[in-house]
Amino acid sequence: MFQIEEELKKLPAKPGVYLMHDERDEIIYVGKAISLKNRVRQYFQSSRNKGAKIEQMVTHIARFEYIITDSELEALVLESNLIKEHRPKYNTMLKDDKSYPFIKVTVQEAYPRVLFARRMKKDKNRYFGPYTSGGAVKDVIELVRKLYQVRSCNRNLPRDCGKDRPCLYYHMKQCMGPCTGHADQRVYKENIQKVIRFLNGDFQETIDQLTDKMQKASEEMRFEDAAEARDLIRSIQKIGERQKITAYGEEDRDIIACDMDESLDLREQDAVVQVFFMRDGKLIGRDHFYLRVARGDTRAQVLSSFVKQFYAGTPFIPGEITLQTEIEDAEVIEEWLTSRRKQKVRIVVPKKGTKEKLVELAWENARMVLEKDRERIRREEGRTIGAVHEVEEWLGLKGLNRMEAFDISNISGFESVGSMVVYEKGKPKRSDYRKFRIKSVQGPNDYASMEEVLTRRFTHESNGEFDSFSRMPDLLLMDGGRGQVNIALGVLDRLGIQVPVCGMVKDDHHRTRGLYFNNIEIPIDTNSEGFRLITRIQDEAHRFAIEYHRSLRSKEQVHSILDDIPGIGERRRKALMRRYRSIEGIRDASVEDLAETESMNMRSAQQVYEFFHPNK
Repeated sequence: MFQIEEELKKLPAKPGVYLMHDERDEIIYVGKAISLKNRVRQYFQSSRNKGAKIEQMVTHIARFEYIITDSELEALVLESNLIKEHRPKYNTMLKDDKSYPFIKVTVQEAYPRVLFARRMKKDKNRYFGPYTSGGAVKDVIELVRKLYQVRSCNRNLPRDCGKDRPCLYYHMKQCMGPCTGHADQRVYKENIQKVIRFLNGDFQETIDQLTDKMQKASEEMRFEDAAEARDLIRSIQKIGERQKITAYGEEDRDIIACDMDESLDLREQDAVVQVFFMRDGKLIGRDHFYLRVARGDTRAQVLSSFVKQFYAGTPFIPGEITLQTEIEDAEVIEEWLTSRRKQKVRIVVPKKGTKEKLVELAWENARMVLEKDRERIRREEGRTIGAVHEVEEWLGLKGLNRMEAFDISNISGFESVGSMVVYEKGKPKRSDYRKFRIKSVQGPNDYASMEEVLTRRFTHESNGEFDSFSRMPDLLLMDGGRGQVNIALGVLDRLGIQVPVCGMVKDDHHRTRGLYFNNIEIPIDTNSEGFRLITRIQDEAHRFAIEYHRSLRSKEQVHSILDDIPGIGERRRKALMRRYRSIEGIRDASVEDLAETESMNMRSAQQVYEFFHPNK
């Protein structure tokens, strides 16, 4: 039995991270401390003014644990990682999980490419960004390819030079065609250097060249070429205009401010954090983030939580972070960010001047977003968290966060598959979806197939903390009634796992009519948000299973037609499909044409022809 008073006496006066658990042993709060002994004891001292959130949290603490670190900086990093992994109820949490794209130039390749990248890796390529709009990145890449004729294919050059026909971009004069083996590598690399200068914001050189080209084409009455050059100049100018809002210094800076809505219920409130991204002294974009914070949390606490969560998950860290107000642990956060960036990072709170005006502008934008989206936020909460609360009431459960639903799909037992979809806080978590190809069951046996799927799900060895199988669900939802529920209960009982299991019961028209739980069918209000949530989960599990089954059927059809031809293996099959593009094209080809295909000879060509024309 955990005795809080006794355990408080054992706390060390060292830096570290503490984790508060409730009666279900769920982590409800993660914090850090310079001295664990002093910090943790404060939560249980009745004389201290702890605020409404902490007062409520303390009533739910059943036990606590702690991890000692060597420094406050290590504690900060560990705290950030644990909050991201466990998403505790009483920590201020980001609702958004956004990433910002980069443009990557693969300078290490013989013929470099210009690519869209979701993250900046520690390799020897050149990265530009981050950009706030994926659409803008794609526009820039398309423009760069038109201007400098760099390749976009995945071919291994120069190894694969001349092995296949050049693509459409070569014929459209948007690629120099290094795959043909005739492109001058020196000229190609000069173009790549021009691309790099362009991505660094040096547009004038390119505009001057295009202007000369446009005038010369116009004088020679090549009006189509002149119009093309004109359109490219306009595209460059349009991209340049996005970066014309210039600030007060040539440096990278993020400007962060927040606004909080205190008009909602007594326990929680909404907050919006607005971020302005300044790169090389230019405002390249902005973004906003929604947070759900406890009543009584201050602006400084919200900004501190945001900074730690946001910069723990973004690959780019600017040299300066400009904040609306002073935050706790600013020096430690600076040290942490400096270690991540490998260069000095400063956190500043301006009191006057241009910087202060930009912070005020960021706050004004946050306030406008919050005002505009207040009703949308309320509706979204009703569709998700509110719906989950309704399901909790129907089933008599508490603390439903993660729900997993399963379904089986097959056609007369052919290629049976299973699906697992995951909903957290009433929203689909698609990164945790999983699909199963049934291995041990022959024929249309949904019960046996479901037993295999659940057994594999709960006995699968996790590949890490972010693996979908590393977390246990709070509720299993089965696409069926008593039979499917009993199968699930049998698997869990055999494995010694305790998870509530609920069946989604359908009527004669395949519509959800109720829930089967603890041997009772529970009717549900078909006009409620909880009903709509259950229906969405059921439809999603069904869709995911059918989609996987359809993809396997498609692969099997291709296999059955080509791979069953004697003498035609994977290499020849790929060569045939690469040349003829379709089964119909192969079927209509003559023996002589087939024999000219890569890897084919006259004998194999005759076998293919006779397979499709058995009576000739």
